[in-house]
Amino acid sequence: MLGNTTITSDTDSDRGQVGIGTLIIFIAMVLVAAIAAGVLINTAGVLQSQASDTGSETQEAVANQIEVVHASGNVSESGDGYVDSINLTVMKSAGSNAIDLSAMTLQYTSDTTDQTLVHGGNDVGVIGSVDYSATAGTLGNANDSQFVTNSIAGDGGDDELIYTDDRVTVTLHIGAIEAGIAGDTSLNTGMVTEADLNGDEGLEGGDSATIKLVDQSGAQFSYGVSVPSTFGDKKVVSV
Repeated sequence: MLGNTTITSDTDSDRGQVGIGTLIIFIAMVLVAAIAAGVLINTAGVLQSQASDTGSETQEAVANQIEVVHASGNVSESGDGYVDSINLTVMKSAGSNAIDLSAMTLQYTSDTTDQTLVHGGNDVGVIGSVDYSATAGTLGNANDSQFVTNSIAGDGGDDELIYTDDRVTVTLHIGAIEAGIAGDTSLNTGMVTEADLNGDEGLEGGDSATIKLVDQSGAQFSYGVSVPSTFGDKKVVSV
């Protein structure tokens, strides 16, 4: 009869089992969400760090600038109308950080030659009739793959531009670069002597070239060399 119908406890037991399963699924979802959040936070941190580094490098590349304030060429004595070396007087622009010239590279490009040069020290040696050497015998001389630097004003050294009043001369041996001469390796130096040259290496009157200076931050400055069409009896000409 209806009056004698009883309700068993199976329903309560089933409800308890369903509740525990839901709780387990909820805990698993929380754990997965926590792991995903950790991955996202870590990725965001890495991206922020990379963006910060890129921003700093870009700022340095824009702010750090080398300026060429004067350029002269040495006329070869043994040749007829050739500039065999070029001296660039450089300074750092206002607002630039300190510039390490020993980490700088030069890209020399003419009608016949395209050469990358690295810093080779501070001894120029004797080029043509002009002796620019301050420390004769020091390794690291101007040749077909190296340029040299020497401080001429300011408190900075031969290899650096720290203050805006620092002036450093950057010397390129154009004769060696155009002829592809590395210097006297038998003496374990990079010095190119007059005996290594025929006197007709370098830039002739009317020739032109481009020298691109790239500092340690990637900032670039291009200088266009324009050799006078005639030299007369001059030993040094403006280029």
